[in-house]
Amino acid sequence: MSPTPGRAEAVAPGIVSVLADNPSVFTGPGTGTLIVGAGSDVTVVDPGPDDPAHLAALLAAIGARRVRAILVTHNHIDHSPLARALADATGAAVAGAAPMLPEPALGAEGFDATYAPDQVLADGDTIGGDGWLLAAIATPGHTSNHLSFAWASAGLILTGDHVMGWSTSVILPPDGSMGAYMASLDRLLARPETRFLPTHGPAVENGHARVRALGHHRRLREDQIVTLLRERARTITAIVETLYAQVDRRLWPAAAKSVEAHLIWLAERGRARADGAVWSLA
Repeated sequence: MSPTPGRAEAVAPGIVSVLADNPSVFTGPGTGTLIVGAGSDVTVVDPGPDDPAHLAALLAAIGARRVRAILVTHNHIDHSPLARALADATGAAVAGAAPMLPEPALGAEGFDATYAPDQVLADGDTIGGDGWLLAAIATPGHTSNHLSFAWASAGLILTGDHVMGWSTSVILPPDGSMGAYMASLDRLLARPETRFLPTHGPAVENGHARVRALGHHRRLREDQIVTLLRERARTITAIVETLYAQVDRRLWPAAAKSVEAHLIWLAERGRARADGAVWSLA
């Protein structure tokens, strides 16, 4: 059964998800804000878009409990804009990813310019309450400031957009980095937690298997790009038209950025080079 926007649904012991009504080709069913804690206090992870109906649904799910913190994995417009309104309503501090807004020419579209956390969390920083403790894990790649949050004693990682069950993460250079993304996958693979809760889509029951599948998918895509460049030099547009011919064309702009991220990573390792808009093997 598909989740219903506005209804709190248990996704793990001590965690409920409240779905925002913002489905799209990029958000899947929508932003699933996570409320962590089954005792006297909670933390809210990725409050979501600036939507009064979603704010009301979150407050109803929280009830009389104290909100210790509002955590943000990264400041995309489907994750962080509601943070300040929720903070005003609950008295909680906003914490998490560093505030980041690239220049428009560097891909600022989709970033929340209003995001202003009260506390920036670094890798390893913790926030805890009644029966729960979350530790920040730096997982850059999707964005340079992306954090995941581990609840070690529960065997869980709240993965934001880094690992999702319904789709792969979009990597948008120059802020997004394929090399950083792959390294962040390795970080999660080395950890003991095996169940992942993303902000979009259902829980990932075997997180390590999903991480391996995502890494394999990216390596396969890189091999496909290298094969095309081995035939002849090409533009990113030409690569997308070939590799994504069967994909919804609405996703082609994002696919082009993903291809660019692969090419940049190849160039960083000395395997590709650009001559203007044309890429070739080095």
